[in-house]
Amino acid sequence: MHDPEITLRFLAAPTDAGQSGSVSAGRVLEWIDKAGYAAAARWSSGYTVTAYVGNVRFSRPVEVGDLVEARARVVLTGRSSMHVTVQVCSGPPTTGGLEPATQCLMIFVAVDADGRPTPVPALEPRSMEERLLAEWAERRKELRAEVQAAMERQTYTDAGTAPREVLRFLAAPTDVNWGGKVHGGIVMRWIDEAAHVLVTRWAGDPRNVAIFTGGVRFYQPLRIGDLVEVEARLLHTGEHAVHVGVHVRSGDPATGDLQLTTFCRTVFVVLDEERRAATVPVWEPVSEEDRALDAHAVELVAVRERFGE
Repeated sequence: MHDPEITLRFLAAPTDAGQSGSVSAGRVLEWIDKAGYAAAARWSSGYTVTAYVGNVRFSRPVEVGDLVEARARVVLTGRSSMHVTVQVCSGPPTTGGLEPATQCLMIFVAVDADGRPTPVPALEPRSMEERLLAEWAERRKELRAEVQAAMERQTYTDAGTAPREVLRFLAAPTDVNWGGKVHGGIVMRWIDEAAHVLVTRWAGDPRNVAIFTGGVRFYQPLRIGDLVEVEARLLHTGEHAVHVGVHVRSGDPATGDLQLTTFCRTVFVVLDEERRAATVPVWEPVSEEDRALDAHAVELVAVRERFGE
């Protein structure tokens, strides 16, 4: 039977740091995707693509120089899909004591050379722990469906007056994954970077970090050489938090015709000099679309609390 679990271990480098001084959330999201891919590829014995990334909650920062452990485990399988849990822990290499930093549930799909879904071996739980993990992943389907439906009901047009930031660039060869497409983790890093720019401009302070990223659904592959547009829009502000919706679009730079590649919601907090959550400026919705998106952000918080997330 294939081994459902794999662990990656490495040191966090100075080049992994974000504006806060700690490792950026975008870099951690890259690590999560790589670990998840490694587990899914080994289980399926072939190439897999990231289809969905669930609730990523950052409980503590990863510091530059930390020993990092990214543990990925296949917990549930479908015909061609694999549900993978990933936990990232870190700590000083001098002590070896690693503390949890974040965890999430990902879904990968095995594909053949033509990009069509292909069957994967069925995972048969062998212990009580494995059965509980499979049941937990099964229950998450209901939450995922409700969140996805709520997100798809929303409209994002120029009628909205909320602050927004747009990054545009070409997908570079250095962004490529093992299948010749842009790595899902790279896309998640772009999402984090665009949201960071927006929050920095809104709060007037670059010391801000992501504490949550969720509902990351990949609609289509993004190819090297594509024109990429990452649009971050402010949805809602709390006392300390800024809720941001991010759309990633991509397409042929010759035509400029861009299609939706990825969409998600992320939440940032601004830090004070002692790295505690600071009060953020309040955003007041103006248009009908503004009010709908503001209510949508509040609704998603309530949905996740109802499911105990």
